[in-house]
Amino acid sequence: MQAFVLRVAPSEIDRVPEALEFNQIIIGWANADGLLDKQLNWTGFREIVRATYYRDDKTLHRAGAAAGHMWRFIREMEAGDLVVVPYGSEFYVAEVAGEAIFLQDKQSEDSAYRRPVKWLNAKQPIPRSYAKSALISRMKIQGTSASATDLLDEIRDCLDIATSGATPSFQSDLQTSLITQALNELQKGRIDSFGFENLIKSLLQSLGAKEARVVPRSQDKGADVVATFLVAETFPLVVAVQAKHWQPEPPVDRQVIDQLVSGMEAESADLGMVITTGTFSDDAVRAANECLESVGKKIELVDGEQFAKMIVEHGTGES
Repeated sequence: MQAFVLRVAPSEIDRVPEALEFNQIIIGWANADGLLDKQLNWTGFREIVRATYYRDDKTLHRAGAAAGHMWRFIREMEAGDLVVVPYGSEFYVAEVAGEAIFLQDKQSEDSAYRRPVKWLNAKQPIPRSYAKSALISRMKIQGTSASATDLLDEIRDCLDIATSGATPSFQSDLQTSLITQALNELQKGRIDSFGFENLIKSLLQSLGAKEARVVPRSQDKGADVVATFLVAETFPLVVAVQAKHWQPEPPVDRQVIDQLVSGMEAESADLGMVITTGTFSDDAVRAANECLESVGKKIELVDGEQFAKMIVEHGTGES
Protein backbone atom coordinates (compact mmCIF):
# COMPACT_ATOMS: atom_id res chain seq x y z
CA MET A 1 0.00 0.00 0.00
CA GLN A 2 1.12 3.52 -0.78
CA ALA A 3 0.02 6.93 0.47
CA PHE A 4 -0.02 10.35 -1.14
CA VAL A 5 -0.88 13.94 -0.31
CA LEU A 6 -2.92 15.77 -2.95
CA ARG A 7 -4.14 19.35 -3.13
CA VAL A 8 -7.52 19.30 -4.86
CA ALA A 9 -7.40 22.84 -6.24
CA PRO A 10 -6.65 22.86 -9.98
CA SER A 11 -6.08 26.41 -11.29
CA GLU A 12 -6.21 27.46 -7.60
CA ILE A 13 -9.95 26.74 -7.48
CA ASP A 14 -11.19 24.74 -4.49
CA ARG A 15 -12.67 21.49 -5.81
CA VAL A 16 -12.83 19.60 -2.52
CA PRO A 17 -16.64 19.91 -2.05
CA GLU A 18 -17.14 18.63 -5.62
CA ALA A 19 -14.65 15.81 -5.03
CA LEU A 20 -16.52 14.75 -1.90
CA GLU A 21 -19.89 14.88 -3.66
CA PHE A 22 -18.82 12.72 -6.61
CA ASN A 23 -16.43 10.41 -4.73
CA GLN A 24 -13.43 11.47 -6.78
CA ILE A 25 -10.07 13.15 -6.45
CA ILE A 26 -9.25 15.81 -9.04
CA ILE A 27 -6.10 17.26 -10.57
CA GLY A 28 -5.44 19.96 -13.17
CA TRP A 29 -3.43 20.27 -16.42
CA ALA A 30 -6.61 19.26 -18.25
CA ASN A 31 -5.45 20.61 -21.64
CA ALA A 32 -2.61 18.09 -21.74
CA ASP A 33 -4.51 15.54 -23.82
CA GLY A 34 -3.50 11.93 -24.06
CA LEU A 35 -1.80 11.37 -20.70
CA LEU A 36 -3.89 8.25 -20.05
CA ASP A 37 -2.11 6.45 -22.88
CA LYS A 38 -0.30 3.60 -21.12
CA GLN A 39 2.18 3.30 -23.99
CA LEU A 40 3.74 6.66 -23.11
CA ASN A 41 7.12 6.52 -21.39
CA TRP A 42 8.22 9.27 -19.01
CA THR A 43 9.88 11.37 -21.72
CA GLY A 44 6.83 11.32 -23.96
CA PHE A 45 4.53 11.96 -21.03
CA ARG A 46 6.56 15.00 -19.96
CA GLU A 47 6.73 16.28 -23.53
CA ILE A 48 2.94 16.47 -23.77
CA VAL A 49 2.85 18.59 -20.61
CA ARG A 50 5.75 20.76 -21.78
CA ALA A 51 4.28 21.37 -25.25
CA THR A 52 0.89 22.23 -23.77
CA TYR A 53 1.88 24.51 -20.90
CA TYR A 54 5.59 25.37 -20.90
CA ARG A 55 6.59 25.55 -24.57
CA ASP A 56 8.56 28.78 -24.13
CA ASP A 57 10.49 27.75 -21.01
CA LYS A 58 14.25 27.42 -21.47
CA THR A 59 14.48 24.63 -18.90
CA LEU A 60 12.37 21.61 -18.01
CA HIS A 61 11.94 22.61 -14.36
CA ARG A 62 8.28 23.56 -14.55
CA ALA A 63 7.36 20.96 -17.14
CA GLY A 64 9.10 18.25 -15.16
CA ALA A 65 7.45 19.26 -11.90
CA ALA A 66 3.98 19.38 -13.48
CA ALA A 67 4.48 16.09 -15.32
CA GLY A 68 5.70 14.55 -12.07
CA HIS A 69 2.43 15.41 -10.35
CA MET A 70 0.40 14.03 -13.26
CA TRP A 71 2.52 10.87 -13.48
CA ARG A 72 2.02 10.26 -9.77
CA PHE A 73 -1.75 10.74 -10.14
CA ILE A 74 -2.15 8.62 -13.29
CA ARG A 75 0.60 6.01 -13.11
CA GLU A 76 1.70 5.57 -9.48
CA MET A 77 -1.56 5.60 -7.56
CA GLU A 78 -3.24 2.21 -7.30
CA ALA A 79 -6.50 0.88 -5.92
CA GLY A 80 -6.28 0.62 -2.15
CA ASP A 81 -3.75 3.43 -1.74
CA LEU A 82 -4.54 6.26 0.70
CA VAL A 83 -4.74 9.90 -0.35
CA VAL A 84 -4.61 12.75 2.16
CA VAL A 85 -6.36 15.92 0.97
CA PRO A 86 -5.46 19.02 3.03
CA TYR A 87 -8.33 21.45 3.59
CA GLY A 88 -7.59 24.52 5.69
CA SER A 89 -7.00 23.50 9.30
CA GLU A 90 -8.35 20.02 8.54
CA PHE A 91 -7.81 17.20 6.08
CA TYR A 92 -9.71 14.37 4.44
CA VAL A 93 -8.50 10.84 3.70
CA ALA A 94 -9.62 8.80 0.69
CA GLU A 95 -8.91 5.29 -0.54
CA VAL A 96 -8.23 5.00 -4.28
CA ALA A 97 -10.96 2.89 -5.90
CA GLY A 98 -9.97 2.75 -9.57
CA GLU A 99 -7.88 4.02 -12.46
CA ALA A 100 -7.63 7.62 -13.62
CA ILE A 101 -10.30 8.90 -16.00
CA PHE A 102 -10.68 11.94 -18.27
CA LEU A 103 -14.01 13.80 -18.38
CA GLN A 104 -14.14 15.84 -21.58
CA ASP A 105 -16.93 18.09 -20.31
CA LYS A 106 -14.72 19.17 -17.39
CA GLN A 107 -11.72 20.16 -19.52
CA SER A 108 -12.69 23.84 -19.68
CA GLU A 109 -12.78 23.89 -15.86
CA ASP A 110 -9.28 22.34 -15.67
CA SER A 111 -10.69 19.39 -13.72
CA ALA A 112 -10.95 16.67 -16.36
CA TYR A 113 -8.39 14.27 -14.88
CA ARG A 114 -9.96 12.40 -11.97
CA ARG A 115 -9.85 9.16 -10.00
CA PRO A 116 -12.70 7.38 -8.22
CA VAL A 117 -12.18 7.07 -4.46
CA LYS A 118 -13.90 5.97 -1.30
CA TRP A 119 -13.81 8.77 1.25
CA LEU A 120 -12.94 7.45 4.70
CA ASN A 121 -14.13 8.69 8.11
CA ALA A 122 -17.65 9.02 6.65
CA LYS A 123 -16.48 11.93 4.49
CA GLN A 124 -15.79 13.94 7.63
CA PRO A 125 -12.65 16.11 7.94
CA ILE A 126 -9.95 15.33 10.48
CA PRO A 127 -8.37 18.18 12.49
CA ARG A 128 -4.69 18.74 11.66
CA SER A 129 -4.03 18.75 15.39
CA TYR A 130 -4.51 14.95 15.29
CA ALA A 131 -1.45 14.63 13.03
CA LYS A 132 2.19 14.49 14.04
CA SER A 133 4.59 17.15 12.82
CA ALA A 134 5.92 15.05 9.92
CA LEU A 135 2.45 14.59 8.44
CA ILE A 136 1.61 18.26 9.01
CA SER A 137 4.78 19.19 7.14
CA ARG A 138 3.92 16.87 4.23
CA MET A 139 0.45 18.40 4.01
CA LYS A 140 2.07 21.78 3.40
CA ILE A 141 3.26 20.58 0.02
CA GLN A 142 4.51 23.22 -2.37
CA GLY A 143 2.84 22.03 -5.49
CA THR A 144 0.01 19.64 -6.11
CA SER A 145 1.09 16.27 -4.77
CA ALA A 146 3.67 14.36 -2.78
CA SER A 147 4.39 10.78 -1.77
CA ALA A 148 3.52 9.96 1.84
CA THR A 149 4.04 6.21 1.96
CA ASP A 150 6.59 6.66 4.74
CA LEU A 151 3.80 8.21 6.83
CA LEU A 152 1.22 5.43 6.41
CA ASP A 153 1.24 4.58 10.11
CA GLU A 154 0.66 8.22 11.06
CA ILE A 155 -2.23 8.49 8.60
CA ARG A 156 -3.80 5.33 10.01
CA ASP A 157 -3.37 6.65 13.55
CA CYS A 158 -5.26 9.82 12.62
CA LEU A 159 -8.04 7.75 11.08
CA ASP A 160 -8.24 5.54 14.18
CA ILE A 161 -8.53 8.58 16.44
CA ALA A 162 -11.15 10.20 14.22
CA THR A 163 -13.30 7.12 13.70
CA SER A 164 -13.16 5.84 17.27
CA GLY A 165 -15.10 8.78 18.61
CA ALA A 166 -13.12 8.38 21.80
CA THR A 167 -12.64 11.35 24.04
CA PRO A 168 -9.11 12.73 24.14
CA SER A 169 -6.79 10.79 26.43
CA PHE A 170 -4.60 12.16 29.17
CA GLN A 171 -1.61 11.74 26.86
CA SER A 172 -3.21 13.70 24.00
CA ASP A 173 -4.44 16.41 26.37
CA LEU A 174 -0.95 16.65 27.83
CA GLN A 175 0.66 16.92 24.41
CA THR A 176 -1.79 19.62 23.32
CA SER A 177 -1.07 21.55 26.51
CA LEU A 178 2.70 21.21 26.00
CA ILE A 179 2.45 22.42 22.40
CA THR A 180 0.41 25.44 23.47
CA GLN A 181 2.87 26.21 26.25
CA ALA A 182 5.87 25.76 23.94
CA LEU A 183 4.38 28.14 21.36
CA ASN A 184 3.63 30.71 24.07
CA GLU A 185 7.23 30.53 25.33
CA LEU A 186 8.58 30.84 21.79
CA GLN A 187 6.56 33.98 21.18
CA LYS A 188 6.58 35.62 24.61
CA GLY A 189 9.22 33.89 26.70
CA ARG A 190 12.86 34.61 27.47
CA ILE A 191 14.23 33.93 24.02
CA ASP A 192 15.61 36.42 21.51
CA SER A 193 16.56 36.00 17.86
CA PHE A 194 20.00 34.61 18.80
CA GLY A 195 18.47 32.10 21.18
CA PHE A 196 15.92 31.12 18.52
CA GLU A 197 18.68 30.36 16.02
CA ASN A 198 20.48 28.17 18.56
CA LEU A 199 17.22 26.41 19.39
CA ILE A 200 16.76 25.58 15.71
CA LYS A 201 20.32 24.28 15.55
CA SER A 202 19.69 22.01 18.55
CA LEU A 203 16.39 20.73 17.11
CA LEU A 204 18.04 19.88 13.79
CA GLN A 205 20.67 17.93 15.69
CA SER A 206 17.90 16.08 17.53
CA LEU A 207 16.42 15.23 14.13
CA GLY A 208 19.68 13.61 13.05
CA ALA A 209 21.85 16.36 11.59
CA LYS A 210 25.51 15.28 11.59
CA GLU A 211 26.61 18.90 11.64
CA ALA A 212 24.76 22.12 12.42
CA ARG A 213 26.01 25.65 12.85
CA VAL A 214 24.62 29.11 13.37
CA VAL A 215 25.99 31.50 10.75
CA PRO A 216 27.59 34.58 12.37
CA ARG A 217 25.67 37.75 11.57
CA SER A 218 28.77 39.22 9.91
CA GLN A 219 28.79 36.27 7.46
CA ASP A 220 25.03 36.05 6.89
CA LYS A 221 24.28 35.66 3.16
CA GLY A 222 20.64 34.71 3.64
CA ALA A 223 20.86 31.60 5.82
CA ASP A 224 20.91 31.80 9.63
CA VAL A 225 21.47 28.10 10.35
CA VAL A 226 23.12 25.48 8.13
CA ALA A 227 22.86 21.75 8.84
CA THR A 228 24.09 18.63 7.08
CA PHE A 229 22.22 15.34 7.13
CA LEU A 230 23.54 12.07 5.71
CA VAL A 231 21.16 10.17 3.43
CA ALA A 232 21.76 6.42 3.80
CA GLU A 233 24.71 7.36 6.01
CA THR A 234 26.58 8.28 2.83
CA PHE A 235 25.23 11.18 0.81
CA PRO A 236 25.28 14.66 2.38
CA LEU A 237 22.14 16.77 2.21
CA VAL A 238 22.69 20.42 3.17
CA VAL A 239 19.80 22.36 4.70
CA ALA A 240 19.82 26.16 4.89
CA VAL A 241 17.43 27.82 7.36
CA GLN A 242 16.09 31.34 7.70
CA ALA A 243 15.02 31.94 11.31
CA LYS A 244 12.33 34.52 11.99
CA HIS A 245 11.54 35.11 15.66
CA TRP A 246 8.28 36.95 14.94
CA GLN A 247 4.87 37.36 16.47
CA PRO A 248 1.86 36.00 14.53
CA GLU A 249 1.26 39.43 13.01
CA PRO A 250 2.51 40.55 10.61
CA PRO A 251 3.06 37.24 8.85
CA VAL A 252 6.38 36.40 7.21
CA ASP A 253 6.28 37.70 3.62
CA ARG A 254 7.88 36.65 0.33
CA GLN A 255 10.95 38.84 0.83
CA VAL A 256 12.21 36.27 3.32
CA ILE A 257 11.91 33.56 0.65
CA ASP A 258 14.06 35.62 -1.71
CA GLN A 259 16.67 36.06 1.04
CA LEU A 260 16.73 32.33 1.69
CA VAL A 261 17.23 31.49 -1.98
CA SER A 262 20.37 33.64 -1.91
CA GLY A 263 21.50 31.85 1.23
CA MET A 264 20.90 28.45 -0.35
CA GLU A 265 23.04 29.40 -3.32
CA ALA A 266 25.84 30.70 -1.10
CA GLU A 267 25.83 27.52 1.01
CA SER A 268 25.23 25.12 -1.92
CA ALA A 269 22.19 23.89 -0.01
CA ASP A 270 19.90 21.14 -1.29
CA LEU A 271 16.90 22.16 0.82
CA GLY A 272 15.72 25.41 2.34
CA MET A 273 13.59 26.04 5.41
CA VAL A 274 12.00 29.14 6.85
CA ILE A 275 11.18 28.58 10.52
CA THR A 276 9.18 31.22 12.34
CA THR A 277 7.44 31.59 15.66
CA GLY A 278 4.71 33.41 13.73
CA THR A 279 2.80 32.65 10.53
CA PHE A 280 3.26 32.96 6.75
CA SER A 281 1.46 35.19 4.30
CA ASP A 282 -0.22 33.68 1.24
CA ASP A 283 2.34 35.57 -0.84
CA ALA A 284 5.19 33.78 0.96
CA VAL A 285 3.57 30.41 0.26
CA ARG A 286 3.21 31.33 -3.41
CA ALA A 287 6.86 32.43 -3.53
CA ALA A 288 7.99 29.07 -2.16
CA ASN A 289 5.87 27.27 -4.76
CA GLU A 290 7.27 29.43 -7.55
CA CYS A 291 10.82 28.72 -6.39
CA LEU A 292 10.26 24.98 -6.67
CA GLU A 293 8.65 25.26 -10.09
CA SER A 294 11.05 27.77 -11.64
CA VAL A 295 14.47 26.77 -10.30
CA GLY A 296 13.82 23.41 -8.66
CA LYS A 297 14.72 24.58 -5.14
CA LYS A 298 12.48 23.15 -2.41
CA ILE A 299 11.70 25.37 0.56
CA GLU A 300 9.80 24.13 3.60
CA LEU A 301 7.75 26.66 5.58
CA VAL A 302 7.47 25.86 9.31
CA ASP A 303 5.17 28.13 11.30
CA GLY A 304 5.15 28.61 15.06
CA GLU A 305 2.56 25.95 15.82
CA GLN A 306 4.37 23.31 13.78
CA PHE A 307 7.74 24.24 15.29
CA ALA A 308 6.28 23.95 18.79
CA LYS A 309 4.93 20.52 17.89
CA MET A 310 8.36 19.46 16.62
CA ILE A 311 9.93 20.53 19.91
CA VAL A 312 7.39 18.52 21.93
CA GLU A 313 7.76 15.43 19.72
CA HIS A 314 11.53 15.43 19.23
CA GLY A 315 13.02 17.53 22.03
CA THR A 316 15.85 19.97 21.47
CA GLY A 317 18.92 17.91 22.33
CA GLU A 318 21.83 19.63 23.98
CA SER A 319 22.28 23.34 23.42
